[in-house]
Amino acid sequence: MTTPTPTSVTTSQNRNAEMQLLNEELARAQSAELLREAEQRHQVQRLLAARRLSLRAEAAAQQVRLKLARSL
Repeated sequence: MTTPTPTSVTTSQNRNAEMQLLNEELARAQSAELLREAEQRHQVQRLLAARRLSLRAEAAAQQVRLKLARSL
């Protein structure tokens, strides 16, 4: 078995550090993507809720107009 040279140890340490940094960068990118997806889902849910409320308000207004027209 050969004794590792200082250069090979340093190279190996650099590769390990680079791999660790790549793993951390990947984890950050994945977390950021998950956050974007969650924010987009929430935005869609808010939009759908607003649309439902708008449709209910329009229906209620229409009912009031009909009742008013019938009472005249």
